Amino acid sequence: MRFRTSLMATTLLVLPGLASAQDLLPRFGGPGSGFYIAGGAGVNWLEDSDLTSQGGLRTALGAAGVGQSGNADFDTGWVGVLSLGYAFGNGLRAEIEGNYRENSINGINGFAGIAAPRTQSGDVTTWGVMANVFYDFDLGWNLGGVGIVPYIGGGIGYAVNDWDGVTISSPATGRTLRLDGDNGNFAWQAMVGAAFPIASVPGLAFTAEGRYFATLSDDIDATFVSATGATTTQRGAVEVDNGNWSVLVGLRYTFGAAPPPPPVAAPAPAAAPAPARTYLVFFDWDRANLTERARQIIAEAAQASTRVQTTRIEVAGHADRSGTPQYNQRLSERRAQAVAAELERQGVPRSAMVIQAFGESRPLVPTADGVREPQNRRVEIVLR
Repeated sequence: MRFRTSLMATTLLVLPGLASAQDLLPRFGGPGSGFYIAGGAGVNWLEDSDLTSQGGLRTALGAAGVGQSGNADFDTGWVGVLSLGYAFGNGLRAEIEGNYRENSINGINGFAGIAAPRTQSGDVTTWGVMANVFYDFDLGWNLGGVGIVPYIGGGIGYAVNDWDGVTISSPATGRTLRLDGDNGNFAWQAMVGAAFPIASVPGLAFTAEGRYFATLSDDIDATFVSATGATTTQRGAVEVDNGNWSVLVGLRYTFGAAPPPPPVAAPAPAAAPAPARTYLVFFDWDRANLTERARQIIAEAAQASTRVQTTRIEVAGHADRSGTPQYNQRLSERRAQAVAAELERQGVPRSAMVIQAFGESRPLVPTADGVREPQNRRVEIVLR
């Protein structure tokens, strides 16, 4: 009954997790692929076990006025596991596991008629071989820079349950019941845990997990001695339960795991384009000839074009609004050509220049029509 109850409870807990895992399969990949070896150790709590005498032993206990059943509880014990498996790279893993558990008897109740005070002793060990399947949830979690990969799993296999010298006796009457034997049976388990990859050692991960492990009920050899000095004993069997809760820590190493890719360096910011440098050459009213000051400015522009990285030299002529638009357009063209000729004389090739004329359409200082504005009578040299 205990086994069936545990099985139903664990199934109800595990199935929603498996459904969630199925939903997550398209979204998350596994932590890698390849063969791995894993091991762990921890504490084991063996559930209280009903003890039910069987056959001739049951009859002998009844004839002696001794209760035919009881219950055993156990001290906290230990567990160790070792496994070899393969990770498929999509979150799924499969493995073969060997395990061992050991707990000492803490007390046995029942079997009324074995008078107090009683002495009780003995150990219960279980060792088994399991086939397990796991699913790793690679969610990208980390804690303080340490990766966390949670997982769930389940397994089935075969385990041997060994009751070693488990004895309840009454010194006053000499009555003794001793369970001493082993039996193998079907075993199953469910696991939930998390792996913490160790970045400095590719493929190595620290693990922490909880497990429930159980077998079908077993019949263990038993002997009943009815009194001190009795010449006959009754042999038979006692049915026992085997359900275990465990907490383990361990290590898992995946062979041939590639080191994590180095962090991608942020691309260097693109160099900001050099700001354009502008030189202004001014003209007298209604003139396109260059003054001495104008020649000095043009020479500075020509020298600057050789010192800085220049892809284009723009030469743009302008006029004020003191004449007709048509006349001012032609005047701005003559001014632009005069400046371009001086640049060429200073060593700047014509092929590097873009020569334009805008007339009175782009005044530096907006004015009314007919106004003679000196700052609008200009040529702009722009180095780009």
